[in-house]
Amino acid sequence: MTANRNLKATVLCENSVSGPFGITGEHGWAVFLETDHGNLLFDTGQGQGIVSNSLILKKDLCSIRCVVLSHGHYDHTGGLPKVLSLTGKIPVHGHPDIFVERRWHKDNAQRDIGIRFRRAWLESMGADFRLTREFTEIYRGIFLTGEVPRITEFEPPDPHMQIRTADGKWEQDPLLDDLSMVVETEKGLVVILGCAHAGLVNILEHVNNMLPERPIYAVLGGTHLGFAGREQFDMTLKALGKFDVQLLGASHCTGLENSARLFAQLGSRFFFASAGSCLAV
Repeated sequence: MTANRNLKATVLCENSVSGPFGITGEHGWAVFLETDHGNLLFDTGQGQGIVSNSLILKKDLCSIRCVVLSHGHYDHTGGLPKVLSLTGKIPVHGHPDIFVERRWHKDNAQRDIGIRFRRAWLESMGADFRLTREFTEIYRGIFLTGEVPRITEFEPPDPHMQIRTADGKWEQDPLLDDLSMVVETEKGLVVILGCAHAGLVNILEHVNNMLPERPIYAVLGGTHLGFAGREQFDMTLKALGKFDVQLLGASHCTGLENSARLFAQLGSRFFFASAGSCLAV
């Protein structure tokens, strides 16, 4: 039997705060997962609240078996050095492209949005990088999606995100490193998103293809719908109906307006995954 009988996912870092008192909110994302195979950490936020929030929420970062990085943006990787200072040598899972040079560019404004630290320095602190493009089972019943095929026509990459090529030019970032975690439970699959840059529907289709005939019970994380137009939002919501997801905990890059729309459409099947919130299966 591969299902985790128990799964508890506690949000350590997110833009907003649900409690208790003393939690720090930041533009970022991190989730502490308690599973039958031990504790795991999915993303690390910007680094401002990861340690203090874990202490307030009584989640021991020293106990984690591995770190998973959903993609190479600063708001998901910035807390990694602080985590490594507590764990020492530890597996860090991700995609080979997490260290590419990135920027956000719009009109005359631009800023660096990639990982702030050199790989060699992180490795000197204990990061044992395990990078792959493939769908991978890291523990029994716990999977990483690897690269997600882009099959929908309504989930384009963010046009303001760019990547520096080998010849020094900037071009559209395809964000191939965007990956999600899938945990098999007795109620069904729980999908933990980073930012869903690959497209929420693309991700769920990929999970369905790789783990057929296993229902998706819950989805937790950033949906990137905060940057979607109304047409994309409506088509995403329509496509979600086929997956029969029982719980959607949206966060981070979903945006307040589209989070409100999701709540209006899904009712009790929706919750705001703010820092301090918890999904127990």
